[in-house]
Amino acid sequence: MKVMIVDDDRLLAHSLATILGAEADIDVVGVGASGQEAVAGFREGRPDILLLDIQMPGGDGLGAAEQVLALDPEAKVVFLTTFADDEYIVRALRMGARGYLIKQDVAQIAPALRSVMTGVSVLEGQVLERTARLGISAGTPSARAVRPPVFAPLTEREYEVVEAVCEGLDNSEVADRLHLSEGTVRNHISTVLAKLGLRNRTQIAVLYYRAAQAPREPESRR
Repeated sequence: MKVMIVDDDRLLAHSLATILGAEADIDVVGVGASGQEAVAGFREGRPDILLLDIQMPGGDGLGAAEQVLALDPEAKVVFLTTFADDEYIVRALRMGARGYLIKQDVAQIAPALRSVMTGVSVLEGQVLERTARLGISAGTPSARAVRPPVFAPLTEREYEVVEAVCEGLDNSEVADRLHLSEGTVRNHISTVLAKLGLRNRTQIAVLYYRAAQAPREPESRR
């Protein structure tokens, strides 16, 4: 797997690069120290996993992750940080991060990245306890499976935008709920329309509610 490491503590970043690079299945393709470098490095190297600190000068990790996920909604972003803050955890998981690890046990990073590559979201123990208390969860394949089949072509983030739109939220309100920029929301809506062959938001809502009612139709005819 190709991994890029971004942390404003350059000594830590290069130390992690050395440790992870010694693993036979890990190729460290870049090291950065700011959110801007994270986005630029992702564009250039297209790493399989972006291992990202949260608080950094020159654009924080959450903002960088948002930009990366706008470029590629399937990008695998894993946060490695000293901050087990509820707000950070909620934002990270809701925007589609695949992991949230605390900088304590470096030996567990490589196994966690391997899990991410298999499609598993990884949460350090302290973070897992907080997510349970907050009633949130990371986006896993099992969570995606409950959506109506007609929305199967959409990514988890795109489907979250659909749900918000169908609640009557405008782009600004969707952006606030999902911690995205309005431009990113507009891009997601355009992608949803293209994938589903629809023309406007109204058609999205009609399709959504028809799909929700479809399983109940046979019962109503009995």
